[in-house]
Amino acid sequence: MPTESSTRKEFIDIRLKEAGWNVSNRTQVVQEFFVSRIGEKDSAANPNFRESLFTAGSREFIDYVLLGKNGNPIAVVEAKKSSKDAELGREQAKQYCHNIWVQHGGDLPFCFYTNGHEIFFWNLGEAPPQKVHGFPTRQDLERLLYIRKHKKPLTDELINTAIAGRDFQLQAIRSVMESIERNRRLFLLVMATGTGKTRTCIALIDALMRAGHVQRTLFLVDRIALRAQALDAFKEHIPDEPHWPELGEKTIATDRRIYVATYKTMLNIVRDKTVPLSSHFFDLIVIDESHRSIYNTYGEVLDYFNAIKLGLTATPRDVVDHNTFALFQCEDGLPTFAYSYDEAIDHAPPYLCDFRVLKIRTKFQDEGISKRTISLDDQKQLILEGKEIEDINFEGSELETTVTNHATNALIVKEFMEESIKDPNGVLPGKTIFFCMSMKHARRLEAIFDSLYPEYNGELAKVMVSDDPRVYGKGGLLDQFTRNDMPRVAISVDMLDTGIDVREIVNLVFAKPVFSYTKFWQMIGRGTRLLESSKIKPWCLEKDVFQIIDCWNNFDYFTLTPKGKELKPQTPLPVRFVGVRIDKIEAAQVLGKTNVAKKEIAILRTQIAALPARSVTVMEAQAQLAQCQAEDFWQSLTAELIVFLRHAIQPLFRIVSQADFKAMRFEKDVLEASLAHLKDEKEKYATLTENLVAQISELPLSVNIVAQKTELIHRAQTNHYWTTMTDQDFDHLAIQLAPLMHFRDGKNSSIGPAKFNFADMLTAKEYVEFGPGHESLSVAQYRQLVEQKVNELVVKNPILQKIRDAQPVSEKEAEILAAQLHDEHPHITLQLLRRVYQHRTAPFLRFIRHILGIEILESFPDTVSRSIDQFIVEHRTLTSHQLQFLNLLRDYLIDRGGIEKRDLIQAPFTIIHPSGIRGVFSLTEIDEILTLTQKLAA
Repeated sequence: MPTESSTRKEFIDIRLKEAGWNVSNRTQVVQEFFVSRIGEKDSAANPNFRESLFTAGSREFIDYVLLGKNGNPIAVVEAKKSSKDAELGREQAKQYCHNIWVQHGGDLPFCFYTNGHEIFFWNLGEAPPQKVHGFPTRQDLERLLYIRKHKKPLTDELINTAIAGRDFQLQAIRSVMESIERNRRLFLLVMATGTGKTRTCIALIDALMRAGHVQRTLFLVDRIALRAQALDAFKEHIPDEPHWPELGEKTIATDRRIYVATYKTMLNIVRDKTVPLSSHFFDLIVIDESHRSIYNTYGEVLDYFNAIKLGLTATPRDVVDHNTFALFQCEDGLPTFAYSYDEAIDHAPPYLCDFRVLKIRTKFQDEGISKRTISLDDQKQLILEGKEIEDINFEGSELETTVTNHATNALIVKEFMEESIKDPNGVLPGKTIFFCMSMKHARRLEAIFDSLYPEYNGELAKVMVSDDPRVYGKGGLLDQFTRNDMPRVAISVDMLDTGIDVREIVNLVFAKPVFSYTKFWQMIGRGTRLLESSKIKPWCLEKDVFQIIDCWNNFDYFTLTPKGKELKPQTPLPVRFVGVRIDKIEAAQVLGKTNVAKKEIAILRTQIAALPARSVTVMEAQAQLAQCQAEDFWQSLTAELIVFLRHAIQPLFRIVSQADFKAMRFEKDVLEASLAHLKDEKEKYATLTENLVAQISELPLSVNIVAQKTELIHRAQTNHYWTTMTDQDFDHLAIQLAPLMHFRDGKNSSIGPAKFNFADMLTAKEYVEFGPGHESLSVAQYRQLVEQKVNELVVKNPILQKIRDAQPVSEKEAEILAAQLHDEHPHITLQLLRRVYQHRTAPFLRFIRHILGIEILESFPDTVSRSIDQFIVEHRTLTSHQLQFLNLLRDYLIDRGGIEKRDLIQAPFTIIHPSGIRGVFSLTEIDEILTLTQKLAA
């Protein structure tokens, strides 16, 4: 039975040593630190004393006291033996901290309590206790103490509006800052792609650093390209904060303030035993594109670090995975802050770009490729080539998976070139992303662009995929696409689906079906950003709409299936592999195959020992793993212990990521076959061995290392081999051939899908109504039509010429001009002009002067928004509720055209506070707002 003394020696001393504490050095750690009980005399003598401290515990010695650089106590560690609940030490540790504070003065120590397996950290007076995955270093504690002593109130901290100054961005930042003041540590921002999540986050980090709440920040992304993009943003907006990595840096540095890394990189750093990184190293962690799939693989990165955590996602709020809300403790599915695509589009002026959708479909997509759909000319050609027409029978959904047709791809490329939004010269398409099904599909489309448009010397379209090193870095393909005139078309397989910020994108081509609604909107988000007036590029001078060409009915699919295809959770391969081994151990014991059971137990123990020790998942399971280390556990492996292995140990293998998974899959399949053979399950054994033979037959003997196993490879494809197998033979097969399985990839690459070049034709080509307005003719297109008609008529219309030359025009002439324009197009009316230009009272001639560039006609929504934005800029400490009220006021004014004083204490303003404006603003601020509304109404 473990004692407290053995727990300290075997676990706690080691965990402290891992954090750099030498328990034998009394300048760092004092064990059995004496502290006297507190009495009334102490309370009167020390102003730190509070009445609650009279209830001292019975012990007078503290297990561990950690000392700061100045020799003063900086933390207390209360130890309980490993068989007890660590929580039993909670109040005792708190009491010790207060006793030290009262008797020794200085700063209130940080509080820790542990049973060796679980460690809890309590920053007394600042936050509730938290379970952590290691002790902090001395430097960590010094930093945390400095933050505790010197941090400023966030309510008074100004936000740098040069980084993020839009109303909703300020509201998002204030929402987080106000929650931090209330000691919350988990936040989720749901903001549509293009609304400036990264800038909002940087402005928040800037404010938290200036206020002294944060010193080190980790910004996590899921791809290298996004890391470079985030680093550029930090360098632009807070250039004086040192960041990691600098160019060429591989090893993590500990002297920076901003860290940007991929999940995979940080997972490797966390698990690195040689250079361990403290779990208290960061004060804030930002998780970009925060969704459940990330946590399945890299969740232990977030679990490991004790820090404020901020999740960012562009996934629409109504489809965010409920588990994501749970991870950030968002009650009732409500994030910390949300700002949708529709809100951004509806804002005046809009914050994001609207889109139109052109749906195109071909005959083969609709009806498949078969004798019934292939043209007679193509059928004749097949006969001449000696091919059987009857053998050709593919569904439309099989295109670019099991069959490819050159003419179908060429037709899609031609339609794109014809219908795409063009550059200012009207010849070449503007910047475009093609979303493709596979690498080979992407290469085929690239070849078609080169073949059909050779005059562009292979520069028009380029394939960009994540495993191509030519994509990254300065001068790489992605950099060329972003900064140069060419290429115009980026052909992507997954890489450009999310996170890439190229504002000039005006076309998106869905050349593949998409089944995830989250991914679908992330892909659409590649085109939603508006241009920056200070960074206009010659190939994209303006952008008020972008176009989506949907070749696979994706919009129809998501209309019928709003949340997309529900993905079933999959058990990771390492977990299944270990599960089969546990099944085999159990079967061997039942069948009396003692030697087989012993052999599989030895292998399982080796697998358990190889689990990464610094993994959070492994650290949390130390108590269970400790049971497995005892020989007695394996000597008498009862049915109950088998259940324990399945439920407590097997799931730990989900963290295995550094492995040859192709080899592991083969080993698992061989193990399953050996289990079926052991249990004499003949039908199952036949099925499993048939699958193994298929895998072995695909090994390429042309590869030297594979050829060395030729004899075994040939034997393993015979019936005799499988009918005479022993358990040792299964092991030998796995050992010899599993490492070769990765060579199977290239074996049949030359075969691939069936390839044809049959004539195809369009069966559908139509604009579909989708989006906030559902307009058949968008507002932007209408304005373009009116402005084009007016400018065409200037040459021959004397009334327009008088207006252009600033000569007076009578009311009668204005009526004549209105009639003439109405004759040119029946939809050019004063009513429509007022609606489209969003000015309810302007006379007809003001619209004409605006179109001719003689005067600027600011829309009423623009005037309201500009005025409200200016009010926000002038009042930089507004709370999130005040910002919310002003946004509601903006919408009310734009919708109603004006407002009365009494309206401000009625619905909808009473939603924010029962007293309306009186419960949100001071009297002085109310007077300012009333003055503003009166000015706008006038």
